[in-house]
Amino acid sequence: MPRRSPLVFLLALLFLLPCSVLVAVALGSESLAFQTVTQALAFKLGLSATAPDETALLIVWNLRLPRVLLAILVGGGLSVVGVAMQALVRNPLAEPYILGLSSGASAGASLFYLGFLPPLLSKTLSMPLAAFAGGLLTLVVVYLVARTNSRLSVARLLLAGVAMSALMASVTAFVTFASPDPNKLRAVLFWLLGSLNGTRWSELWMPGIATGAALLVLLGLARPMDALLMGEESAHSLGVPVEWVKRVLIVLAALVTGALVSVVGAIGFVGLIVPHAMRALVGVSHRRLLPLSFAVGGLFLLWADLAARSLLDTELPVGVVTALCGVPFFLMLLRRSSYQFG
Repeated sequence: MPRRSPLVFLLALLFLLPCSVLVAVALGSESLAFQTVTQALAFKLGLSATAPDETALLIVWNLRLPRVLLAILVGGGLSVVGVAMQALVRNPLAEPYILGLSSGASAGASLFYLGFLPPLLSKTLSMPLAAFAGGLLTLVVVYLVARTNSRLSVARLLLAGVAMSALMASVTAFVTFASPDPNKLRAVLFWLLGSLNGTRWSELWMPGIATGAALLVLLGLARPMDALLMGEESAHSLGVPVEWVKRVLIVLAALVTGALVSVVGAIGFVGLIVPHAMRALVGVSHRRLLPLSFAVGGLFLLWADLAARSLLDTELPVGVVTALCGVPFFLMLLRRSSYQFG
């Protein structure tokens, strides 16, 4: 596949992003005219003194716009973390959840929501905090297993992540099957597949800070990540502090993924598919790959969420849509003879 100029994609994304936000805010169970949406946004942003209908203003500003912005932040965040993890382990199957974070977060959320935690913990935690704690606990175990003296073994890191993912998935399965409340069970299963439903403005600050900080830090590490793709010995010979970079990438991936999963649940495939697609289109340079992956990941999840709340009378978990849409595209990408990882 021929590599195209990143400037072409940047210009296209600068056009697609606001258009997609406008469409996603306008469409839904109660569709609104584009003129009504722009009028409501202009009024809330202080660009117009003309107030729209109160119901339309509520739908646009309080219900749909926070959800759309969260989709962009989460999709972009998962994509850049996926880029970082693929550089860290030099494995095309790497994605944000490869170290067991999503399974740990799912186990923590399930234990909390279904009432399996001690009363003292249940009173002090919320569901997002329980999910975040479960993910971090899993990562600590994976890190301790992978650490050998002052070095981190990438092979042990992957194997420990797979093992802890299986263990935490078993914990989640046990507590869900043991739950006597079918309504709570359905709510947990819906959350485990990812959902942006009911997003409020107050929920945007943590994903916004986590994703923005991750993008800035990873852009600063773009050259060391480029070197890591050639192997640790080659990176050492180029003066890259490999062990320090690996630790930074692991901690950053843990914090960002834990923050995102605690808010929206485990939305799969975004952090796997988008980095591969952008790498095939613009090359492996992380200075180009990271910002474009962020933008495309945000757009991908935005449109997937729009499909999840529009295709059927009842809302689908967005993780179902990302898998249905993303996996066929990913398989077609892998079938191209010109595609290579790294």
